This record gives sequence, C-alpha cells and structure tokens, in this order.
Amino acid sequence: MATPPRSLKPDLSSLRIKDDKRTNPRSKKVWLWIILAVILLGLVGAGASAFRNRKVEVEVATASKPTSGPAGVLNASGYVTPRRRATIAAKITGRVTGVFFDEGTRVTEGQLLATLDDSDVRRALDSARADRDSSQAAIEDFEVQLRNAQIELRRTQQLVKEGVQTQQALDSSVMAADSLRAKINLAKQQVVAAEARIREQQQAVDNCTIRAPFAGIVVSKDAQVGEMVSPVSAGGGFTRTGIATIVDLHSNEFEVDVSESYIAKVANNQPVNAVLDAYPDWTIPAKVRTVIPTADRQKATVKVRISITEPDHVQPFDPAKDTRILPDMGVKVTFLEDGNKADKKEEKSPAMALVPQKAIRQDSNSKYVFVLKGDTVERRGVTVGAARGSDVEILAGIQPDAIVVVNGPDSLTDGQAVQIQK
Repeated sequence: MATPPRSLKPDLSSLRIKDDKRTNPRSKKVWLWIILAVILLGLVGAGASAFRNRKVEVEVATASKPTSGPAGVLNASGYVTPRRRATIAAKITGRVTGVFFDEGTRVTEGQLLATLDDSDVRRALDSARADRDSSQAAIEDFEVQLRNAQIELRRTQQLVKEGVQTQQALDSSVMAADSLRAKINLAKQQVVAAEARIREQQQAVDNCTIRAPFAGIVVSKDAQVGEMVSPVSAGGGFTRTGIATIVDLHSNEFEVDVSESYIAKVANNQPVNAVLDAYPDWTIPAKVRTVIPTADRQKATVKVRISITEPDHVQPFDPAKDTRILPDMGVKVTFLEDGNKADKKEEKSPAMALVPQKAIRQDSNSKYVFVLKGDTVERRGVTVGAARGSDVEILAGIQPDAIVVVNGPDSLTDGQAVQIQK
C-alpha cells in the first residue's frame, strides 16, 4: 500500500539572517557624522588660514617736522560763525511775484532779490496823484476867479467913491475876493496832503521790492513765486516770514566753548591757530576778539569769539579764488602763549615730530603708535607733548617722515601685515 505524500510546511528559519552577517544601521550614521565633521574642520582650518593671511586695511599719515613758534596752552572746539547774518523779510504782507536769486548767489548791497504783488498799492498811488492833480486844477480855476473878483472890487470901489454904488455892493465884492483867496489856500493844502499820500503810497510800492541790505552770499532760499510772505507769522504754515538768508563771509569768525576752569588762560588779542575739520592740513592764524562775559551754567563753559587775522584767506566775491571757510563748519583751535612772553623765552620747541591725534593709541601703561615698515606695522612707544590743532607733538619715539597709522582696527598688533587703504 502506497504511502500518502506529506504536506509541505514553510521553513521560515531559512529566511533568518545570521548575526555575523547582520549590518548595524547606527554604525552607518556614525561614519556619516565623522566624515561631515572632518570636512567641516577642514573648511574652518582653511578659512582661518585665509583670514590670518589677509591683510587689514589701514589709513596712514606722515609725521611732519614741527615749526618754531609759541606753544599751545589750551585746546577748544567750536564752529564758524558770521558776525553779519540776516534773514531778509518783507515789510508788508504780499504774494511773491519774482525771485531773482538762488542758494550760493553772491549779491551786492542794494541788489534786487524779490518782488511782491504791487497792483493794489499802485492803484492807491494813482488815486493820490489824481487827487493832487485835481487840487492843482482847482487852484488854477480859483486864481482866474480871483483875478476877476479883484477887477470887480476895484470897479466897485470907484463907483462907491462916485456915489453910484452902495457900501453893500463894496462889501460883497471884498467878501468874494477874500473867499476866493481862502479857497486857493485850501486847495494848496489839499495839494500838500495829496503829495503826502503820494509819498506814502510810493513807499508802499517800494516795500514790494526786497533788496539786499549788505553784500554777501545767499545761504538759504525761503520763498518761491506764488507764496505769501509776511513780516509776522500769520496764516499758519501757508505764509512765509522770510525771503532769503544772507551771510557776509568777510565777517566770518570762530566761536568756541572754553571750560570755565581754563578760561583764565584766555585773553583778548591772544594768538590762536585754527584748523577746520574739513581741511585738517590748513592752519589758519587767528586771535581772540572777545571773551563773552557770561558763562553757561549747564555746560560750565564760556564762549570765546576768535577773529581771522589774515582776511586774505576769504575772498567770497572773487570767482578766481575758492571759499573754504563756510558758516557752521566745525573748527578746532589751539590757544598759543602770549607773543610777548614767547619772545622773552625764545626757547626752541622740544618736539621731534607732529602726528595726527588719531594716530596716538593708549593702553594701561603707555602711549604708542604703529609705524609702517614695508607691508607690516611696528609698535613704537612715544612721549606725547602739547596739541597743535588736530596734531600733537611727539617728544620722543619717532622721527619726522615716519609713516604712522591713523585709522585701523583696534586689534592691530605688532608685526601684523597691512595694506594702505585706497
């Protein structure tokens, strides 16, 4: 008897992966992170190397040889301030019909700047002239009547003597002549009144033209054609109170604030060296004009006004010469020793060189500068003297013609490679 076939059963054990053949997915992730970390470290190292090799940009200046002269006793800062500065306004309220200037226009005294609408005042002027002409015509008529009245009076007087006319007729003739004389005098007074009104209206017409009160330069244009102007603030924001602002550049001077603790070092006519922030290499000779006799209690300072001793520096009306001193420019001044005291001492300045004040650096122990040597910088300790405007005296440490760094990073170190800023 045949044996029946056995039923086949699935052998699941054949699908099992042996432990020595199994791969751990975590190990793959670990190797991936290791590779990324190595790449990142390589990039960081390359970037750091490139950063170390990159030259920083610096701004340099050349140390100059100090000139002989009185030493500075005090430094201060302030602004250029003109003594003659005016905002030109109209005497009447009116509409602007013409503007004949612009910012920067150089004007002379009496030059026409603007005009206002004068149609109304001109009509009033014409009316006053008509009244005068009418009164003058009345005078001529009354004079003709007076001549006739005088003839009648003489005739009546003769007839009264002859007994033909009565005394009443004579009195009437006298009264007629006197009345005409009174009318002539009245008409003459009316002519005088009309002339006064004409002058008044002519002044009103003249007030419609705005002229420059002095020679100078226009620094502000405050009105345009079609706008209303008024000597007083009226009409809200739609009415201008000024036409232009004019400055006399010949009157430019320096106004500085001096601490009240050092004001004793300042005296009238004291020599001063001034340096504009816009032109740090230009030293302007000046002198103290006056010390304002009051102090600012909040800032504890006293205002000092300084005049330029060489007005040839300013030629505002000569187009061939530039105008470098402008109102409200920043300025730094150095008050010098009195000239008489300096002549008595006749001592040579101990300074070896002059460098910009921005070149001086300071740490906890000393002051130093960075001197350019090829494409690297060298740290030099220096002894600093008195300030001279925007410069400072170097008593020891560097010689004239040394190239010093005036503007660079705070992290600059000795021997670091640099390149000059262009």
